Amino acid sequence: MVMSANLKQSIRDSKSARWFVLATVSFLMFTGYFFTDIMSPLQGALRDNFGWSNAEYGMFAGSYSFLNVFCLMLIFGGIILDKLGIRFTGTSFIGVMIAGAFFNYYAMTDTFNNGGLGYDFLNSFLTQYKPSLKLAILGYTLFGVGVEIAGITVSRILVKWFKGKELALAMGLEMATARGGMLLAFSGSRLMAGEEQIVSRPLAFGVLFLVIGFLAFFIHNMMDKKMDAEVADDTAAAAEEDEFKVSDIFLLFKNPGFIFIALLCVLFYSAVFPFSKFAPDLMVQKYMFNDNFAGSMVGLLPLGTIVLTPLFGAFLDNKGKGASVMVLGAILLIIVHSIFAFGPDQKAFAFIAMIVLGFAFSFVPAAMWPSIPKIVPESRLGSAYAMIFMIQNVGLMLFPMILGAVLDSSNQGNTGNLDYSNSMMLMVGCGVLALFFAFMLKAVDKKNGYGLDLPNIQK
Repeated sequence: MVMSANLKQSIRDSKSARWFVLATVSFLMFTGYFFTDIMSPLQGALRDNFGWSNAEYGMFAGSYSFLNVFCLMLIFGGIILDKLGIRFTGTSFIGVMIAGAFFNYYAMTDTFNNGGLGYDFLNSFLTQYKPSLKLAILGYTLFGVGVEIAGITVSRILVKWFKGKELALAMGLEMATARGGMLLAFSGSRLMAGEEQIVSRPLAFGVLFLVIGFLAFFIHNMMDKKMDAEVADDTAAAAEEDEFKVSDIFLLFKNPGFIFIALLCVLFYSAVFPFSKFAPDLMVQKYMFNDNFAGSMVGLLPLGTIVLTPLFGAFLDNKGKGASVMVLGAILLIIVHSIFAFGPDQKAFAFIAMIVLGFAFSFVPAAMWPSIPKIVPESRLGSAYAMIFMIQNVGLMLFPMILGAVLDSSNQGNTGNLDYSNSMMLMVGCGVLALFFAFMLKAVDKKNGYGLDLPNIQK
């Protein structure tokens, strides 16, 4: 109770300070999401200019999660976050993110591909794969570690500054800002590449953007240090009573709410992010949009979430219904991918599907991420977010590879436009399973009283 009283007198109680912190970390995630999707509209250029197959592009897209899954980097990141704190974890892994992005950029340059530093070495093994692909995979893998742990850190920052206040709205605004990075990537990447489709150009811009995001995080660090100094005595007392232990990670899997929200997360995001990697090409192949406009079409997805996610966040803060909103989002996901799999190839259907997907992609994240602090004690919160992100990364790694392989397999001997129907049926299956686990989460919420359908603001 003493700690609570002190927090009310801290910088955290200043609305302007809270929202300024939100702005700094949201901009960081804007730059991260921009780089995450910057290659998606360039799938055709990678086929034409670098000789990558669809399956190889899927390998590249899936490499984002290699280290996160096989080396458990997100688990280590969560432990580091709980043990060493926000400032150390964020600063360290944003540096990893920038390093990985630079390798990804270098792989696409003429300097490297004309025999530059590292080319001969990468050309000396696994010779069935091009050096550009191998270096891009290495870079994207490191970037994936950095940006995912940065995302966990930002979630923890928002809980620290907004718990008991406008948490869902804050998370919604952060997600909306990050989706703005997706929008810029989908709508601007091909324009940055120019008529010659020089892939390295947008990547260079992305690296520079990340460096600016790094500087914004340092501003957050100064404010976070001030807040910690104001509540130092009570924070230390609380930490001693509720100190994080590595064994606490295993307790997460005794919590049915955590299990179902993690499974919902991996299935929902596997039906959105891997899909978005292939969606610009789908728009060209099935709906006959031109290459430049195809990226803008997929840009409708983040554009919708930029507007809707904060609105749903404000609703959830004041009215609740988080578990019910997650069920509705999963239903919309099934409808969208059914349109892409079975619907006619008319452009109007593509517009409708992308708009509905924007609603789904606003509903579920706006309700899901603020629900986790209701399910998991605060001392395990960093590890809980890390475990969910790691489980999510299993899907983000596997599904792009599966989609690319299915796309190549179902189009063998096809000399016309690629047929995406089998790939989209896989996404429908993800949506059905996501809906099942959303219903299970709603059921255990009712049984265990997590309060997922209750408002977030403590009145």
